[in-house]
Amino acid sequence: MSIHSTALVDPKAEVAEGVSIGAYSVVGPHVKVGAGTSIGPHVVLTGHTTIGNDNRIFQFSSLGEIPQDKKYAGEDTQLIIGDGNTIREFCTFNTGTIQADGVTRIGDDNWIMAYVHIAHDCIIGNHTIMANNAALAGHVTVGDHAILGGFALIHQFCEIGEHAFVSFASHVNQSIPPYVTVAGEKASVKGINTEGLKRRGFSPEQVQNVRRAYRTLYRSGLTLDEARDALGEMAEQASEIRLLVDFLSHVERGIIR
Repeated sequence: MSIHSTALVDPKAEVAEGVSIGAYSVVGPHVKVGAGTSIGPHVVLTGHTTIGNDNRIFQFSSLGEIPQDKKYAGEDTQLIIGDGNTIREFCTFNTGTIQADGVTRIGDDNWIMAYVHIAHDCIIGNHTIMANNAALAGHVTVGDHAILGGFALIHQFCEIGEHAFVSFASHVNQSIPPYVTVAGEKASVKGINTEGLKRRGFSPEQVQNVRRAYRTLYRSGLTLDEARDALGEMAEQASEIRLLVDFLSHVERGIIR
C-alpha cells in the first residue's frame, strides 16, 4: 500500500493491499477500495462507495458524492464500482436514491474519459466506452460494449442497449436498441454498429442477421408490436437477435425510431 503523506484517509475506510493514493486525495469513512487500485492526486472518494480491484482513477475525480436530486434527504445510498475500470480526470459519479434501488452501479473494464458525469441510479455494464464530457442523467442504463461519443447527453430513464453507438454531441431522449448507431444533435438512427460488432468477433453471418433485424425494426413499415413479433421469429434461428427482442420487451421510455 502506498499512501501519499498529504492524502486524508479516514481510519474507518477499508483500503486493501496494493492500493496507491496520490497527493491531497480524500477517502471518506464509508469507502472501500479493492486491491491494486490506483487513485491519483486530488481525488475525492466519499459516501458509501465500494471500488473493486485494479481500477485506475485519475486526478480531480469526485466519486460517491450525494445525488443531484432535490428529493434526496440524506439516505445511506451507494455507489458500487467493479474491477479494471479506467476513470479519467474530473469525472463525477453520484450515489443512488431510495426512489430506485439506492445504488449507482458501474461494471467491469469500462473506459471512462475525462469530465464524464454519471448521475444517481445509473447502471453501467461492462466494456463500455464513454468519451470526454459524456453525461448521463439519473436512472440511465448502459449495456455492455456500448460506446458514447464526446458530449453525448442521455436523458433520464433512457436505456442504451448492448453494442449500441452514440455519436458525439448527440442528445438522446429515448432508448436505443442493441446494435444500433445514432447521430445528430437530436439523435436519429443511422444504421447498425457494424465495425464494433466485427471487432467483438461477430461473424459475417451474425452481422448480416443483425442487419436484417434492423431493417425489420426500422425499414419494413411494421408497427413496433408487429416488428417485435417478427424479430421473435427471427430469434429462433439467430440467437444474437434474442438480445434485441428482450430489450424491446422491457424498455419503458420508448425507442428512437
